[in-house]
This record gives sequence, C-alpha cells and structure tokens, in this order.
Amino acid sequence: MGTMGTSVTTQRETSRVRVLFSFPDPVNEVSARLVAAGVVVMCVLTVAFNLEWATVVIAYGFVARVLTGPTLSPLGQLVTRVVTPRLGVPERPVPGPPKRFAQGMGVAFSLTALVLTGLGYWTGAEVMLGLLASAAFLESALGLCLGCKMFAILMRAGVIPEEVCERCNDIWAAHPGAAA
Repeated sequence: MGTMGTSVTTQRETSRVRVLFSFPDPVNEVSARLVAAGVVVMCVLTVAFNLEWATVVIAYGFVARVLTGPTLSPLGQLVTRVVTPRLGVPERPVPGPPKRFAQGMGVAFSLTALVLTGLGYWTGAEVMLGLLASAAFLESALGLCLGCKMFAILMRAGVIPEEVCERCNDIWAAHPGAAA
C-alpha cells in the first residue's frame, strides 16, 4: 500500500486545499451586498471608537474572502449561512471574478490601514478605513461595485484576459436595473 496509499492521500489533501482556496462563481449579489454592509459597520465603529485593534479583524476578513470566498471569513459565514437565508429573497447570481477582484481591492485598503496603524499613523489608517467604508457603502446601498467597475475597465483595456471571465464582457447585462 506504501506509495499508492500515499499518492491517494496526497491527491485528497490537494483537492481539499483547492476547494478551500476557491472563490464562488457565480456569487449571490444579495450576500455580497450584505457583507459590504457589514464592512461599513465595522469600519465606522472602528473609526468612531478608535478601535485600532479592529483593523486586524477588517484586514483578516478581506484576506480570508479574497482567498476562500466566505469559507474562512466570519462575516462571510454569518451572511451566507444566517442572514441571507432568513431574508427569503431570491438569489441574484453575478460573476465571481469581479467580486474577487473587488475583495482584492479591499485587501489593499485594509492592509494599508493595518500597516499605518502599526506604524502609529492612526489618522492615515482612519482615512483608508473611510475610503473602504465609502466603497462598501456604494456596494451595499446602491449595488455599485467599484472593484467590479475597475475589473471591467481592465478587461476592456486587455490587462485582464477575457478567459478570466467570459460572462464579464458586460457584467451588468446579467441583471438589468443595476447601477452601471
């Protein structure tokens, strides 16, 4: 059983890791907007009450979501397992790659806030958190995903290859009435 058993075990472990580090495609826009609302609340509370330590929580959440979708994100789990199912609204599937890109932008802002906090530049961190909260507010309240818009611009410019998301050539065509 030696090598054969080890090979099968390694394949299973590799498969589990791939599943863990995957991002949903499509994404339920209802859940995405609720997660964004949670980010707004966390950023506002962090700034309002000078909760410098909370920048760690915010940054962790974005890193977790960009790597695994909602799987390792406490906020993502709360929204997808508890809040969204209780709302009773139909799913609104949208392409996953632009949402992952948007989460990546959140990583950049939240990690910048975290580094600034660690270096003692709390005012700079507050500015980053304010910008992050503003973008998250646009997503949650108006359905305007700035990261998704940037993704579309980068696709049109040829920076992001079309193969990354064939449905993303016109990401707003999937749901008329969304903010363009």
